[in-house]
Amino acid sequence: MGDVAVTNVVLLVVAVLAPTVLFWLLLRLPRVVDGLGAAVRRRRGPSPTGPPIERLAADLERVRRTLAEFPPGTPQVRRRAAGEAYDALLAQACRAVDVPHTLDQLPQGMAREVERLRVEEALRRAGIS
Repeated sequence: MGDVAVTNVVLLVVAVLAPTVLFWLLLRLPRVVDGLGAAVRRRRGPSPTGPPIERLAADLERVRRTLAEFPPGTPQVRRRAAGEAYDALLAQACRAVDVPHTLDQLPQGMAREVERLRVEEALRRAGIS
């Protein structure tokens, strides 16, 4: 009879503790999954923050072509807006390939045109045509 009583006590303890342990494990599961996901992200390295460089290059070419093909009589506001968009794209491309620039610090005029030409050449050397 002694063995049966011990077996019954063990079964009773397992029956009482099993649901508690099961629910505790279910509550910990999201943390474990998040921890595994973070470990995988760390192993892969940092993810890029901006658009793909291929898209930036295509956008730069499109806006550059638009600027060159403006017909005579195009309103100055439109030319200036396209120039600002082009400068913003140049700045994004510079950040993507770690090319220093001062486009956002210069006012409109000759100094900004010279900086734009310098940046375009630096981006060409970095592989963005």
